[in-house]
Amino acid sequence: MQQIIIDQPALAISYDYTYQWLYVNWRGPHNQESTRAGCAIILEALSQWPTAKILNDNTNITRASLQLTEWGVAWLRDMYAAGLRYLAWVYAADFDGRQASEQLVRLMTHPTVVSFDDIESAQAWLIQQKSTH
Repeated sequence: MQQIIIDQPALAISYDYTYQWLYVNWRGPHNQESTRAGCAIILEALSQWPTAKILNDNTNITRASLQLTEWGVAWLRDMYAAGLRYLAWVYAADFDGRQASEQLVRLMTHPTVVSFDDIESAQAWLIQQKSTH
């Protein structure tokens, strides 16, 4: 069962009671500005629905012109401070910034961020992670 927390045209967030994680569904076109706004919403949702896991689904992004920058790394640190331990990141099919993002993600140790090409693999990995929450 899922509880819808946010349902906007560009971003939907729900809490999955079965797996005890936040499911973040990015939708439509995104750029650096809309991504930062969405990330602020995710951080707020995490503070209201504390969990150690997030399934970050980018498969419904229609166009992405952004890269994971130092700002993104700082945001991940803030997410870790708020309790996030594991983030499964499902990439959009045509994400131009993928290579640069993966290089930064590999440097992250807290939280653990792993990228995937499909939801099923991401869910399977996230289920295996033991919550420290």
